[in-house]
Amino acid sequence: MNTSTPRPPYRGRYWHALDDGRFQCDLCPRHCRLHPGQRAFCFVREADEEGIVLSTWGRSTGFCVDPIEKKPLNHFLPGTPVLSFGTAGCNLGCRFCQNWDISKSREVARLSEWATPEAIADAARQVGARSIAFTYNDPVIFAEYAMDTAEACHARGVKTVAVTAGYISELARRDFFAHIDAVNVDLKAFTDGFYEKLCFAELAPVLETLEYLVHETEVWTEVTTLLIPGHNDDDDELHRLSAWFVEHLGPDVPLHFSAFHPDFKMTQIPRTPALTLTRARHIARGHGLHYVYTGNVHDHEGDQTRCPGCDAVLIQRDWYELLQWNLDAFGRCPHCETRIPGVFEPRPGSWGSRRQPIRIP
Repeated sequence: MNTSTPRPPYRGRYWHALDDGRFQCDLCPRHCRLHPGQRAFCFVREADEEGIVLSTWGRSTGFCVDPIEKKPLNHFLPGTPVLSFGTAGCNLGCRFCQNWDISKSREVARLSEWATPEAIADAARQVGARSIAFTYNDPVIFAEYAMDTAEACHARGVKTVAVTAGYISELARRDFFAHIDAVNVDLKAFTDGFYEKLCFAELAPVLETLEYLVHETEVWTEVTTLLIPGHNDDDDELHRLSAWFVEHLGPDVPLHFSAFHPDFKMTQIPRTPALTLTRARHIARGHGLHYVYTGNVHDHEGDQTRCPGCDAVLIQRDWYELLQWNLDAFGRCPHCETRIPGVFEPRPGSWGSRRQPIRIP
């Protein structure tokens, strides 16, 4: 691992030289091996004569203040605003990518705005964001930029969120998540075939990341699975996913089932029916998961946080808007005093469902 950080260009931290003159990227399980002048699968890491550089350090595809529930995170500072941004490129090749114009971009300079970590952290403070989110494309591929930004944010009292597919090497995993306060991991499916054919990746490293986060870190973790009709939504797969989830992550990690809409290379696939999400939620709850939510559909039941002790409704949402808040000042059910896992404050935020694009000087 090379730990030098000259800029520009920004020398990546996770690589080593090979005997044949190539350089191996050690950031993710792909381990791309590059001759000088070649780019990795993610497109934003490239080799020069001295090693591997990150071409998107300091560059963003735009900034927007969102509700934290949009990430989605339902148990992390509910109701508060989060400053969201991403860069370009991705280390997965999902044929159903719903941010493909960013994740598949090959025109980094045209799409990007320059923003230093300090400027981003200052902007978050100025707009009243309680956290920043590395999102839109996967922050794993801009890990060094994300970590530098996280350090600047933490110095200013701003928390950090990563929205990621969790496709990261063991070497980089420790460093990256040490800078993160909350994460939503996109568990694409629960079969190797899905990952291989539709994501050009593997399932096992994602499961390893999830277990690492839940059992070896203090990072608040939630998980999302986008259900695609005919590809990862059958009962057998949902039962296996739920059983693994309870056994390996426990019943208190929130799981979000989200609706697919036709996009990118899968425009011929229909939208996910709302009943599919309801069925998936019932299956997961039947396996003992306490907090199962639905997304991208209007679902009164799927938006609720209920107490696992007495079944009282503790938080009621309408899309990204908080309608009811019944937790006590210690994050407990006021009826049976069951502690609800998450990062809660005595009072929720009041940001609502607003989306506010901003520019960073």
